[in-house]
Amino acid sequence: MRNDILRTSKSGYGLGMRSGLHVVLAVILLAALAVMPGSGQGRTGTQSTPQPVTLLRPARVFDGATVHERWGVRIRGNRIEAAGPIESLDAAGATLIDLPGTTVLPGLVEGHSHVLLHPYNETSWDDQVSRESLSLRVARAVNHLRDTLQAGFTTVRDLGTEGAGYADVGLKQAVEQGIIPGPRVLASTRAIAATGSYGPKGFASEWIVPQGAEEVDGPESMARVVRSQIGHGADWVKFYADYRWGPQPGAHPTFTLDTLRTGVEIAHLGGALVSAHSSSPEGMRNAITAGVDTIEHGDGGTPEVFKLMAEKNVALCPTLTAGDSTAQYAGWKKGLQPEPAGITRKRASFKAALAAGVTILSGSDVGVFAHGENARELELMVAYGMRPIDALVSATATAGRIFRMDIGQVKTGLLADLIAVEGDPTSDISALRRVKFVMKDGQIYRR
Repeated sequence: MRNDILRTSKSGYGLGMRSGLHVVLAVILLAALAVMPGSGQGRTGTQSTPQPVTLLRPARVFDGATVHERWGVRIRGNRIEAAGPIESLDAAGATLIDLPGTTVLPGLVEGHSHVLLHPYNETSWDDQVSRESLSLRVARAVNHLRDTLQAGFTTVRDLGTEGAGYADVGLKQAVEQGIIPGPRVLASTRAIAATGSYGPKGFASEWIVPQGAEEVDGPESMARVVRSQIGHGADWVKFYADYRWGPQPGAHPTFTLDTLRTGVEIAHLGGALVSAHSSSPEGMRNAITAGVDTIEHGDGGTPEVFKLMAEKNVALCPTLTAGDSTAQYAGWKKGLQPEPAGITRKRASFKAALAAGVTILSGSDVGVFAHGENARELELMVAYGMRPIDALVSATATAGRIFRMDIGQVKTGLLADLIAVEGDPTSDISALRRVKFVMKDGQIYRR
């Protein structure tokens, strides 16, 4: 009796299931047809929302290479649709933004930032790393990102959290998700230093003090740490190829060439690019030979080392403003006293890099000084011998090329990262201080 009832139930259920499946399949098929290109429902009921169109009408446009008078820019969604003579751009359906007396240019790029640091004349580096809580540092960094964007810098490469772990990755995500305003962030997480070479220092020898960078000993641990940092979200890997360590004064190489090569190879395998902090000729030569993509600082670079950089197509991020700032913190009254020897050496090394044809990527080491004052770096590059238009290229088109991103030019199809400044920065670099308009990824943040 029980078996007969079971067979009857199964048979009925099977028929019902087959009928139900036919209905479900029919519904799925109709739904798919409704959204297929060319379907009737797709033409009338499910069209995507039109992307907003904006037309900027400034006095001129710097496109990342050349300045053009009476040009404008048309933006659709988050991309540049067209740029050219104002009268040639279609204004139909566009929101018009008149920017008289201004120059529109690509959003500026900060090539060397530390968003989790604040000026050393407020709090020393040691105290920031060892005495300020992570939550306090992140709260400050939110303001730093906002100030940077308002200053017209729409992308930053953050080269080390200096004891704040992977907080730069979280801040990057907060910007991407629209939780906080800020520039596009390229993160490098903890950075990598040789064991015993970094800081903070000066504590009792029996204490194990958390460091401002992740420590590595040789090729095996280098490979592991590089993989770990990329796994935690690093877009760039940063090595300290030399540092002030050991019993002798000055900076000395920290890693063997074999260890550096291992780090570069693993980083490139993972799709990350590599920067190297280096200020000594030996450290720079090791990093260049290992295949890094950029050298940071380069204070002690010689004509021979800069020639090698140019041959290997390794860019220099000079961080002129960091030295200028720390010299003033130490008591130099700029404009009233002769330059300190360190500033004179920096000026000479920067001119040597220019003479050798080294690619210059604008980067200031901001965090040593106040975020939002990033344009100081371009002003100093001009003061140290660079033409204003070349300084602008270093913070726009050059950065886009080195970072392999659709930024840095006013060009059809690239991301709509655009700013407007009062005046013409190709003849007066200080015009970058007078930001009147900021657009990042097609959204207006300052007007």
